Amino acid sequence: MAGPHPLEEDETALDGRSAHFTVALAADGPCIAQARHKAATFLGHAQAEHDLPVSQRATDLTQLVVSELVTNARKYAPGPILMTLRVTGETVEVSVWDSDPVLPVARAADAGRVGQHGLEIVMAVAQSFEARREPVGKRISVGVALLDAPGLGSAAA
Repeated sequence: MAGPHPLEEDETALDGRSAHFTVALAADGPCIAQARHKAATFLGHAQAEHDLPVSQRATDLTQLVVSELVTNARKYAPGPILMTLRVTGETVEVSVWDSDPVLPVARAADAGRVGQHGLEIVMAVAQSFEARREPVGKRISVGVALLDAPGLGSAAA
């Protein structure tokens, strides 16, 4: 029997300065940790193998965004989760698909609220944010800058 389990298949491609990676995650078990690990590995590969500039801050923020989006998909949608990472220019786009068509809504800031701050966190660190319905389910896409803003440090060598 050849090939990985269908929920573990991935695709990686590089075209000029655009790289992408897609993985399907089971909605149970350690999928959040797996998604974070795959995001860090993808960005490390983009930096080491393809000479794309990626700061440590970008890797950390990408893992944070992945963690929040996959956690929400796991919590609110039945079935598998599809995560795509795409580097285009100076941004990594994290895109997470799940089967629930209900679009997320950021709640008003409330320092006394315990939990449910994930979307607020994601929007605070994002260069871009989009939530859209798909023919089945929805897709949340978040852009994270690969390089630090001036004064925040430089890209890792």
